[in-house]
This record gives sequence, C-alpha cells and structure tokens, in this order.
Amino acid sequence: MNATLIAVALSLVSAAAYASAAVAQARLAGRTAPGTGTLRLLGHGAWWSAVGLNAGGALLHVAALKYGPLTLVQPLGALTLVAAVPLGARAAGRRVSTTEWRGTLLTLLGLGALLTTAGGSAPHQTLSLVEALAVGAATMAVVAGLSRPGARPGLRHAAASGITSGVASALTQTLTVAVTDHTTGPLFSWRLVVVAVLVSAFAMGGLLLSQTAYRGGLGAPLAVVTLANPVAAAAIGLALLGERLQGGTISLIAALLGSAAAVRGVFLLSRAQAGAAPVAAPVPMPAPDVPVPSRVVIRSPRALRPEHGHLRRIRAGRS
Repeated sequence: MNATLIAVALSLVSAAAYASAAVAQARLAGRTAPGTGTLRLLGHGAWWSAVGLNAGGALLHVAALKYGPLTLVQPLGALTLVAAVPLGARAAGRRVSTTEWRGTLLTLLGLGALLTTAGGSAPHQTLSLVEALAVGAATMAVVAGLSRPGARPGLRHAAASGITSGVASALTQTLTVAVTDHTTGPLFSWRLVVVAVLVSAFAMGGLLLSQTAYRGGLGAPLAVVTLANPVAAAAIGLALLGERLQGGTISLIAALLGSAAAVRGVFLLSRAQAGAAPVAAPVPMPAPDVPVPSRVVIRSPRALRPEHGHLRRIRAGRS
C-alpha cells in the first residue's frame, strides 16, 4: 500500500480515537463535581476509557508520522474537532446544528486543499542534536513570552499549548524515524536521549497549558490550539526536514485558500460547541428575612393577678 494512504488512514483512526476520548472526558466532567481530585477520578471506569483512547490515538499518530510527512499528518489532527461534533451531539442527545455542519464542511474542504499540496514521500530526514536543541530553546522562549501576564491569557496559553504539541510531534517523528531506520545513526545515542526528553517535556507542557487555557472557556482556546499545532509542526518540517509543498504557485494559492477555509471552519465549530455547552443553572437567591410577627398573648387580669381573690376576701372581712 502507498505510504501516503497508510499515513492518512492512521491519522483518521487517530483523530477518531482522540475525539472519542474528548467526549468521554466531557461526559465524565459533567457527572463529577468541579473540585473532584485526580485520585477520585482514578476510580471511574470512564476515566480509564478516556486514558486508553488517548494512548491509542497517540500511538496511531506516531505510526502515521513514520509513513507521512509533518505537512500531511499534522493538518489531519484538526479532524479530531470535526469527529467530536457528531459524537458530542449524540452523547448530549441533540442534533448537530447548522453552524456545526457549516464548520465541518469548511474544515474538510480546507484540509482537502492542504493535502493536495503536501509532500507524499515517507520521511527520511531527522533533526540533528544541534537542531533539536535549537528547536527546544526557541520553543521555550516563545512559550515564556506567551505565558507572561497580560491581556487574553486564555488565547495566549492556547497558542503556547498548540506550539508545544506541534513541536513534540516533530521531535517524535525524528525519534520514530531514527529508531526504525538504522541508516540515520546508532540506535542509542545522546541525540535520541535528548530528543526523547524534549518530547516528554513538550507533550506534558502542552497538556498543562491547554488546561490553563480552558479555564476561561473552551471555544476560542480550542480553535487556537487546533490551528497552532499543525502550523508549528509544518514550519519545522519545511525549514529543517526538507519537506516541500508540491505543485508550485498554484498549489501555494490552493494551500492559502485551504488554510483560510480550515481556519473559518474550526472557529465555527468551536463557537458552535461553546454555544451548545450546558449553562449552569443560576443559584437561587435566599429569600429575604421576613419579620415574623410575635405572638402577644393578652390574658385577663384575673389570670395575671391571682392574688386579686385574696384581696377581695380581706376587704369583705373589714366591711
């Protein structure tokens, strides 16, 4: 089978796994209290199902990077958001809205245009130790700049999360090709150790940054993460790994139009998902304290002054 078809098939299954994991995590979050700790989540079967789906999606993504270039595999990651739309709607017991269908169509058309320009050969070049260290240092500098206090922290953290995840994918491709293709160097070397450490650090950093970004909502931050990831990975592939866009100027125009359509589609999907999120019911305000009228019991003078009978007897004796 063609390497490009294998990469596309693995990427599609990986996107479906990631989408199923996201829906499972969303349903679990809806059934648990906001302050539920990690230890309590470990007791839920849905949590382990989501972990397994995420792990399966990551392994399939790594396998796709073995057969396809970054410019081909990374844009297909946006299909996670596309697949999550019908799955999330079905889990919520509702229909897919018109905005969601429009976003899905635009995203698919944009990705189709991008895929026609991507290189189709399996990757053979890898990052050297100096290049890997340079990529790591540049990524840390960008993330540090985006993480500084300022306006729109959610969107900046989302951009930092997408960049770190895209860089982790690019480094993962280097690690995968180097391990499976012994012509690129020895199996165990300082370069592979450094790349493995960077992959772990950036993958964990991307996860933590995305959690921070989603504190203010899921819509716009999710779109920024989805778009920044393939852009960062494709930049490394084009600049350092010898990947090229096919077709010349016409393909470049198609890629730009496809990127614009995909951006619009992802934003429509994110906005629709944010609007479909259940809104928490307002907490009822306590009723104002209404003064309760005190019960004033008026008794007869005879009941209040039992000694009156004794005084009347005394007065009768004197008379």
